[in-house]
Amino acid sequence: MSNVLIKTPNEISLMRESGRLLASVFNVLDDFVKAGVTTMEINDFVEDHIVNNLKSRPASKGQYDYQYVLNSSLNDVVCHGIPSETKRLKDRDIVNLDITLEKDGYIADSSKMYMIGNVLPNAKKLVDVTYDAMWKGIECVKPGATTGDIGHAIQTYAEHHGFSVVRDYCGHGIGREMHEDPQILHFGRPHTGTALRAGMVFTIEPMINQGSYKTKQKKDGWTVVTRDKKLSAQWEHTILVTPSGFEVLTLRNEETFKLT
Repeated sequence: MSNVLIKTPNEISLMRESGRLLASVFNVLDDFVKAGVTTMEINDFVEDHIVNNLKSRPASKGQYDYQYVLNSSLNDVVCHGIPSETKRLKDRDIVNLDITLEKDGYIADSSKMYMIGNVLPNAKKLVDVTYDAMWKGIECVKPGATTGDIGHAIQTYAEHHGFSVVRDYCGHGIGREMHEDPQILHFGRPHTGTALRAGMVFTIEPMINQGSYKTKQKKDGWTVVTRDKKLSAQWEHTILVTPSGFEVLTLRNEETFKLT
């Protein structure tokens, strides 16, 4: 627990602004992401928007020698998909776009699934269940709850719908650094793990698979895929623990209904 950074009111204010700006990136992306667009075109569009319109920094670029501003994880790609000049989105694809943004020294991290064209019902179910599973985890967040409570809620919901939760990757604390303590596993047992305290900020970003939860990394050293080649989906938000519960710092316009 000593390694978990409790954010000050000023730091929270700065992170709230980073989160607001990042949410706005997805708002402009919604009309850009469609069949025929390459994932590299999406990457370049996002970089231009963050740098030139939002006067901010794409925090992923240069992190761990990564040269792009987002991950584009398509169909059976679990996470860390690399943008490509030849990979064009096509009908029935599902793709996760994972973007980070740093403003005034503080980072926000979020991802969204896009369904291209006539997505098959089983793929849509995976995307929808993954989104709802993320919110089941978010709704556990309050002082005195534990990271295990979050993981248990996500795992229970996903497995109830016949899907599996990836074990190899997790959410994380975030602030001045993209990856801070604590780790937020998306599976687990209630009342275990790190106790939550007001002022903690972390991501919740479940990766849910159609088949087995087992993954493998491709030879490029980044791209992670399902071992059985079945579909995977992911959603992500940056969450603040408040004195009475939680605040979603990266909440998008279409999600305000979640808080009513």
